[in-house]
Amino acid sequence: MNTNVILSSLIPLVRRPALLCTLGGSCLLTLAQGTHAQPAPLTPPTSGNPIFQGWYADPEAKVFGHEYWVYPTYSAPYGQQTFFDGFSSPDLVHWTPHRHILDTNTVPWAHRAMWAPAVAERDGHYYFFFAANDIQNDHEVGGIGVAVADHPEGPFKDYLGKPLIGQFHNGAQPIDPFVFRDHDGQSYLTYGGWGHCNICRLKADFTGFEPFADGTLFKEITPTGYVEGSVLFRRNGKYYFMWSEGGWTGPDYSVAYAIADSPAGPYERIGKILQQDPKVATGAGHHSVIKVPGKEEYYIVYHRRPLGETDGNHRVTCIDRMEFDGQGLIKPVKITFEGVAPVPL
Repeated sequence: MNTNVILSSLIPLVRRPALLCTLGGSCLLTLAQGTHAQPAPLTPPTSGNPIFQGWYADPEAKVFGHEYWVYPTYSAPYGQQTFFDGFSSPDLVHWTPHRHILDTNTVPWAHRAMWAPAVAERDGHYYFFFAANDIQNDHEVGGIGVAVADHPEGPFKDYLGKPLIGQFHNGAQPIDPFVFRDHDGQSYLTYGGWGHCNICRLKADFTGFEPFADGTLFKEITPTGYVEGSVLFRRNGKYYFMWSEGGWTGPDYSVAYAIADSPAGPYERIGKILQQDPKVATGAGHHSVIKVPGKEEYYIVYHRRPLGETDGNHRVTCIDRMEFDGQGLIKPVKITFEGVAPVPL
């Protein structure tokens, strides 16, 4: 008698691991009962963080048509910051680079420190606001400029032949522009470094400013803790003003926000919503916000410094979900390595 056959017939079948591979070369570990494999459910891909390779910071994020766009600062010593790249995606996961969409060759007055862009579409044209030259006083040439193109990927050309803002007003260094279009069609520019922020009413053609009702062109709206990197959006009739605080080269760089009933405030500080996680990254800040069209779904695009990096310019662009509580307050953002799942437009 073959005792091995008898013993094997008494032992129940066990679930054994099996490796299933697709034609594309990816493999999946499953458990098989006998010869019948039961594949585990597939997990959709995520963007991962950073969302694209390279040292990039201060991202501006927009939706144009059926594409998401991110326009960051090239993070390098000031003398090397002479151009901007752009990145487009159909779903927040797969990104296509567009190189040198604007550089100093097409902006005669700019020669270094091209930073922190903001992009706005108007009447089929795309306007690219940016800072250049890191001016320290009103005697230097530089500040906030504007370029224009017929497509979101450029190529962008200098629009005015000079800075839109080339001097200090209310103590604000002319850097870090952000453009907000209100529900009534009026566009506003917020900007400012050195701990001061101004808001201005843009003319419809973006060639200059219109005064507020009190006659001022540059209205200071600096909230408590503000350093730089303003962002403004409207939700449920309230205006959310966001900014970065702390030193941009340090681990404590972070994002805070305030809420008001009008674009010009007054703004009441609520608190921080984005900051470092010692297990993930440091220096999380200088962000922008994406609202998915037609949905109450928000994402925050920001830069951070990978763990172990000590060079201040070693910053990468990342994305994570941004959510609100029942009272309309922004929940603290959890920064991740995974990023976000696909969100097709």
